[in-house]
Amino acid sequence: MAQDPSRPSGPPERDPTASYNVYRSRPRARPTEPPQPPGKPPRAKRQRRRRGNRRWTPGRIIKTVLLAIVGWIVLSLAIFLFSAQFLQDQVSGKAKAELNSGGPPIVSATNILILGSDLRAKGTREPGAATSGPSRSDSIQLMRVGGGHSSKLSIPRDTVVDIPGYGLNKINAAYAFGGAALSIRTIRSYLGIKLNHVIIVNFDQFPRLINAMGGIDYSGGCVVSRINGGFANGGYTLRLKAGKSHINGDQALALARTRKNECKPSENDLSRVIRQQKIISAMRSQLHAPLGFIRWPLIAWNAPQTISSDMGALGLTGLAATIGSSGTGSPAVLKPDGAVTLPDGGAGLTVSPASRERQVQKFLDG
Repeated sequence: MAQDPSRPSGPPERDPTASYNVYRSRPRARPTEPPQPPGKPPRAKRQRRRRGNRRWTPGRIIKTVLLAIVGWIVLSLAIFLFSAQFLQDQVSGKAKAELNSGGPPIVSATNILILGSDLRAKGTREPGAATSGPSRSDSIQLMRVGGGHSSKLSIPRDTVVDIPGYGLNKINAAYAFGGAALSIRTIRSYLGIKLNHVIIVNFDQFPRLINAMGGIDYSGGCVVSRINGGFANGGYTLRLKAGKSHINGDQALALARTRKNECKPSENDLSRVIRQQKIISAMRSQLHAPLGFIRWPLIAWNAPQTISSDMGALGLTGLAATIGSSGTGSPAVLKPDGAVTLPDGGAGLTVSPASRERQVQKFLDG
């Protein structure tokens, strides 16, 4: 292509007489943070500090502890409900039919009959010990809770009563003749009160419950007894010094079953009943102690498996809550005022009608 001869070749020449202005771009302004109150670091630094170094203030510690306690209680409750619903034994239909209906224990007065069997382990060489079939009730206790009441009444096993269909005999024989059903009917007739629930303690499982609690603290006099013939006969020998002793499950069971105390041969069945009440009180104290609270899930697992009852999981849970909120109550023993010799030669205790009525009314008012 031909070049225009009138157009100069190469770069244009600069006019020395012309003036030029130099312009420079202004630097971009950086974003600035909003003004902060004096004495406070920038917001970004505060946020980083909160994420990386959260302080354990007293309020935060209290909140964490409360959440842990609530979680521990919920866990224990869930375990108790499962164990009570699927692992607890139920009493017979005949026993349930003998019970009186009542309102919820938390709002209405409720009478509970607690029985313990004297059935011994197989292989024992203890004279006269029953290892199978019907056995006599080893302990008989009444509890009244709910509706503002909290009282206990134990009945000595040698108390002579009229057993329906069998005549006069010791009250503990009713369990051997007709199980829990006949025991309920006999005690209800003898005391003239309603019985709303029944609990039968399984002594084979009882030591496991005490051990789940970490043992209990028992306070009482000197005790030396040989259960099931003592160690020499394949049984258990118990030795406790006077005062306070921390005992395990096997010791607690032996103490509850002690009839003859070699340390105090003059003791009678009333002394035995008082020891059983002390064991129950010690269990309650251990349940509310800090170390007992730590063991709540283990206790919740074992407690329903230690008993047979007419109540299901929800009924037992409601009863446990009622007992826990009703206070300790004052334990009492149905005191006899006479003695009698039975046709088989055995000695029994008697309570006059007037004395019985007075003691029962005190139990109902408690």
